[in-house]
Amino acid sequence: MSTLRIAWQEIRVGLRNRWVVATTLLLAALALSLVLLGSAPSGAVQADPLAIVVVSLASLTIFLVPLIALLLSFDAIVGEQERGTLMLLLSYPVARWQVVVGKVLGQVCILAIATLLGYGVAAGALALESEIGAPAWNAFAAMVLTSIMLGAAFVAMGVLASAIVRERATAAGLAVGVWLFFVLLYDTALLGILVADQGKYVTQGVLEALLMLNPADVYRIFNMTADEGVAVYSGLAGPGTAAPTPPGVLLAVLAAWVAVPLALAIFAFRRRPV
Repeated sequence: MSTLRIAWQEIRVGLRNRWVVATTLLLAALALSLVLLGSAPSGAVQADPLAIVVVSLASLTIFLVPLIALLLSFDAIVGEQERGTLMLLLSYPVARWQVVVGKVLGQVCILAIATLLGYGVAAGALALESEIGAPAWNAFAAMVLTSIMLGAAFVAMGVLASAIVRERATAAGLAVGVWLFFVLLYDTALLGILVADQGKYVTQGVLEALLMLNPADVYRIFNMTADEGVAVYSGLAGPGTAAPTPPGVLLAVLAAWVAVPLALAIFAFRRRPV
C-alpha cells in the first residue's frame, strides 16, 4: 500500500462526507457575496474590483480555511486507532511515514478541491461582470495558491495533534486551541505587546520576525503586499511605507509551516505505540 493509495483513500472518504460538500458550498456562497459587495462601488470610485475581492477573500480565508483544515485532520491518526483500523493499516507493507504523508496529502487535496470550486465560482461571476487585467488575475491565482498552502499548514498541525494524543476528544480540543491561538489570540497578544512596548524593544525587524511565527500572518502579508494594486486597497502601500518582505521569502516561510509540522507528525507517529 503506497503513499498515493492512502491519499486516494482519504480523498474518497472525504468526498463522501456531506460536511465537505457543505464546506465547499459555504466557501462559494461567502466568496460570491464578497464579489457582489466588493464590485458594487467600483464604478463610482474606479477601483479594481478583483483587487478588492482579493483583499476580502484573503481576510475570509484566514478565519475559515484553517478551521476547515483542522476539522479534516484532527482525527487522522487517533480516530483510526479508536475505530480499530490503525493496526490493520499498519499490518500492510507500509511505513509509518507513508501513512502520515498519505493522510496529509489526501486531506490537502480535499481542501484544495473545496477552495478551487468555492473561489472559482466567485472568479467566474466577477469575470462575467467586468473586464479585468492579467495582473489582477495573477494576484487572485496567488491568493488561491497560498490559501491551499495555508490550509496545508493547518492540516499538518492537525495530524500532528492527532499523532500525539490518545483520545479523539482531546485531539478535537487541541485543534480548536490551535485555531484560536494562531487566528485570534496571537495577533491580539502581539498588538498588546506593541502598545505596551511603545517602540522601545520591538523594532521593525523584531516585529517582522514575530509575524513569521504565525502562518496566518505570513499568508496575510503575502496577499496584501505581493501585488501593488492589492496593496493599495489593503492599506499596506503608500508614501513612507516600509519595504515589504519579499514574496519569495514569504512563500518559503509558508512552505516551512507545512514541512515542519509534517516532520514532527512523522516523528511522533513513529514513537506512538499501536
